[in-house]
Amino acid sequence: MINVPNPGTSPQWHSYPTYYFDFLQNSGAMSFLKTSLLGVFMLLVGSEMLWSQNRPVEICENAKDDDGDGLIDLNDTADCKCKVLAPVSLIPNPSFESTNCCPQRNSQLNCADTWIQASEATTDLLHTCGWLGWPQYPPPQPFPDGNSIVGFRNGRFNNNPNPNWKEYTGACLLSPLKANVTYRFKFWIGFSNGTNSPPTNVVFYGTPDCKYLPFGRGDQQFGCPTNGPGWVELGRVAVSGINEWRTYSVTCTPKEDMYAMCIGPDCVKLEFQTADTYYFFDNLILDEVQNFDYDITPEGNPCGKDYVLKVPEVPDYRYQWFKNGIALIGETQSKLKVKTGEGEYRVRVESKGDCRITQIFHYLKPRVFGRDTVRICPETTYKFKRQILAREGAYVDTFVNRDNCDSIVFLQLKIDYDLQDSVTARVFEGETYKVVSNKFTRPGNYIVNIDSDTGCDSTVFLDLKFFRIYIPSAFSPNNDRNNDGFGLQSAGDVVRIRTFRVYNRWGDLVFRVNDVDPNDPTAFWNGMFQGRTADNGVYLYYFDLALVEGRSLERRGEVMLVR
Repeated sequence: MINVPNPGTSPQWHSYPTYYFDFLQNSGAMSFLKTSLLGVFMLLVGSEMLWSQNRPVEICENAKDDDGDGLIDLNDTADCKCKVLAPVSLIPNPSFESTNCCPQRNSQLNCADTWIQASEATTDLLHTCGWLGWPQYPPPQPFPDGNSIVGFRNGRFNNNPNPNWKEYTGACLLSPLKANVTYRFKFWIGFSNGTNSPPTNVVFYGTPDCKYLPFGRGDQQFGCPTNGPGWVELGRVAVSGINEWRTYSVTCTPKEDMYAMCIGPDCVKLEFQTADTYYFFDNLILDEVQNFDYDITPEGNPCGKDYVLKVPEVPDYRYQWFKNGIALIGETQSKLKVKTGEGEYRVRVESKGDCRITQIFHYLKPRVFGRDTVRICPETTYKFKRQILAREGAYVDTFVNRDNCDSIVFLQLKIDYDLQDSVTARVFEGETYKVVSNKFTRPGNYIVNIDSDTGCDSTVFLDLKFFRIYIPSAFSPNNDRNNDGFGLQSAGDVVRIRTFRVYNRWGDLVFRVNDVDPNDPTAFWNGMFQGRTADNGVYLYYFDLALVEGRSLERRGEVMLVR
């Protein structure tokens, strides 16, 4: 039995810890305590080792959470490790995702970090945060990689036509392309409709010095980069598609080190067309060719039943496909017929104990977006897929197009209530004014009932008048303030006298004014010629007049000068 002193005896209670320690040391109890603690520690270590040997282990290809940590297969990165087979792009910011501003309009490639507006003809940055492109060139959605893409033209034909308007985007490389080394440039290209995105050639250009970016400054007719110094074509590929994204690649072996690149259309000058051409870029990957050996490549219609993903097949290699990091049971070939819908696909490749896994392939079905405005008559309906619409408003629905892809249509429905319109018009005597199939030749007020474009009844109230323009056949410039000048008279129908000329019978020009108000005193001939009174007789005149309603009128005739 161990006797412990009480607080009332020596030593004092406040020195008890020290006393107790000394007591243990002197009594041999410390050795006993050390031995006991060591035994407890060894027991705990042994239990941990035993538990570790028997705890569940994550099996990385059975689509189950084997170790109970809430992570399945490849998502359990602590237990399922493989070297990733993925090229690292020498192009900085390859998907335009790193931005310093949100584009609000066209020509704002400067919002994408590191990218350079290579040509005087400007490319466009599209981003889901703001500007999503020209309404007439809708990009296929969703985008292949993230929220940002670049749009570019090949020629401009609608406004200020310029067939040499070729748009390029460029960048200085993170490290140069080495001479005599083979590289692959892989990219996604998007197509709008068949009219605005016809088949074309995409060309990859290189330069040995970043000082050649940009090129053709101040010259919108410059065309492609090889029209100037410092640039060479590294490779090209023919591309085609309609309302979809497709992936293409170009392989090249530069003859000298290349420090910068640009991409865009070829140098062929297009003939004038009825529509502008427009395309989109995303996810531009440039690396040595061997780093692409195990890229997943697609085949077939991405919305069809024949869509296939594949990697190169090598004898004795073992394959396992995954979707969103979870194994697809039984999918152990180099090809995968996609039956499990959209998502992130990868394949693990094993050989002789070596485990490697491809980079993610984002499988997204193309979605086509369209807008339409429909007008209907009151008390009628409009069938919009399964909906029967009778009220004005904005509607949206999804259709399946001929490629079995989703086509999302935004509809603006408007109702043409009984339309009434008042029209005031002028005609010259002998002219006819038409309201649809109704013809009118005399001044008056008319009521015309017609069908609108939608077949709804509408009413037009027509107030038809003659142009009131009077040109006298004679004048007498004798200063009696009665008919002293020759000119036209108009009750507001003439906006401007563009030209007024008078000739004598020998063809001499005796009077002329240009661009004057019809009420301007100088718009009348006072009967003088070269500072003297003109002879009595017949003179010829010519008027070129600008009238109301945008009309024009020319009049020729004779006038008699009588003093």
